Amino acid sequence: MIKLNDILGYKNRVIYQDDNFFCFSLDSVLLSNFCSIRKNDNKILDLCTGNGVVPFILSLRTDCKIEGVEVQKEIYELAEKSNYKNNLDNQITFYNLDVKDFCIKNRYNSYDLITCNPPYFPFNNNSNVNLSKEKLIARHEYLIKIEDIVHYSSCLLKDGGNFSLIHRTDRFVEIITLLKKYSLEPKRIIFIYNKISKGSQLFFVESQKNGSTGLKIEKPFIVYNEDNSYTEDYNKIIEGVL
Repeated sequence: MIKLNDILGYKNRVIYQDDNFFCFSLDSVLLSNFCSIRKNDNKILDLCTGNGVVPFILSLRTDCKIEGVEVQKEIYELAEKSNYKNNLDNQITFYNLDVKDFCIKNRYNSYDLITCNPPYFPFNNNSNVNLSKEKLIARHEYLIKIEDIVHYSSCLLKDGGNFSLIHRTDRFVEIITLLKKYSLEPKRIIFIYNKISKGSQLFFVESQKNGSTGLKIEKPFIVYNEDNSYTEDYNKIIEGVL
């Protein structure tokens, strides 16, 4: 069923979602808040954009032109519907394309910032194929692998452009290795915890195309206090003020 929802506490931003598909999660909201937008940035791209939550939140932070790429037609159509509902179609443009096809269309060296909340899980014979096709594509590397995303992001970025990614911590070493392989120098990392007493499940990394070495590990982001109340940082996120 298609529903119109608020994007957490973000004023004047609503989003259409379908329960049959993969709805946006806190991961995308964190990505939208953690990524750096520089004063001279003019053009932003969100890969694997889903129903467009990252571009919609980014539009509260910048007047830059923002583009989003989503391969699944039904989910792309939800993003388009939300775009018109939010009256943002002059700033945000969505494309119903495979990332590989999007990259081929003469967009090399075009973007100042690329963001991505990609499928997290490798696809193999042990993958949960009982998921719907839409959820399988959203959660598993069924149509695109993380190496492809890193490679194409490097191609699409301008020299000195930033690539911001959120992913599972158990793939941290693999992803850092891939970033270095494709000339994306890691510059900032934030580890994300449900509780500080438990291990990190997610991490955010910002890298720069052909950037100089020099990495900053920022303070951890923790969702829950030990008494199960939300942390101050989490409350700032859902209030749209971080």
